[in-house]
Amino acid sequence: MSEGIWTSEEYLKNLWRLLIIYMGNRMRLFWRRQAGRRYFLLFLKPIINGIGNYSIEPETRNSERMDLVIYYGGEQYICELKIWRGNAYNERGEEQLCAYLDHFHLKKGYMLSFNFNKKKKIGVKEITVKDKVLIEAVV
Repeated sequence: MSEGIWTSEEYLKNLWRLLIIYMGNRMRLFWRRQAGRRYFLLFLKPIINGIGNYSIEPETRNSERMDLVIYYGGEQYICELKIWRGNAYNERGEEQLCAYLDHFHLKKGYMLSFNFNKKKKIGVKEITVKDKVLIEAVV
């Protein structure tokens, strides 16, 4: 960390781990995706304050709505938010995120899944879909 500002890599490495800690006790409050998004933004605002910004449901040129785009350190980060409804639904979300990444010529995207299952596995994983790298966090 230089001069009190995280580099993009430091920011991304720590963001998802901090998010899991922050949201861990709040899961019972998430009864819909918008509530989860509000808590995520409450977590995110102090981190990007003064350095970055975000857009909620911005549209692409072909009128598709992305969930969240974060602008930080001169970079653009596309984040897809989903409620866990099984592997097939999750894979469709990954394909949707890949389409957004293709539209903006990006190689890396982020997916945050809110899982209400009692035997869920929370954590962060990195997967490759097509030629894209997706960082998935499950809370």
